[in-house]
Amino acid sequence: MATALTAPGALAGDTAPEADLAHHGRITMTADRVTVALTPQNHGPSDVPDATVRLTWSAPLADAQTLPAACLRTGPRTVGCRTGALPADTYGTPFTVRVRLAAAATEVTVRIATAFGGGSVDHNPDNDRHEVLVLDTGDTYYF
Repeated sequence: MATALTAPGALAGDTAPEADLAHHGRITMTADRVTVALTPQNHGPSDVPDATVRLTWSAPLADAQTLPAACLRTGPRTVGCRTGALPADTYGTPFTVRVRLAAAATEVTVRIATAFGGGSVDHNPDNDRHEVLVLDTGDTYYF
């Protein structure tokens, strides 16, 4: 017997819409400053009313940060950013997150992942989860 997946808050018997979310972008690091430029994407088949991407650094962030309006500090190493609505088969609005680390480092690992997909089911989560090792060289690393 097959069981249908339901979205959080959906009634039993309601099936969750399917949407394949993805994140593409680039990261640079110089001393204690890390810049993540990201573009969300929805491969469909369903529209997503709103989504959230979680950015996690392997090193603690400085206490004071200036983040984009759609982003919020959610932990010592974590920032969450709303992507807004993502219609099927489209790219979302690109955004850039610039953070300062608590201390200068020679490298940092940045993890990018969908934290909330608007209640949709994503049968291909591999393209919305990335782990990028970034060296303190000013070079650009793509994901």
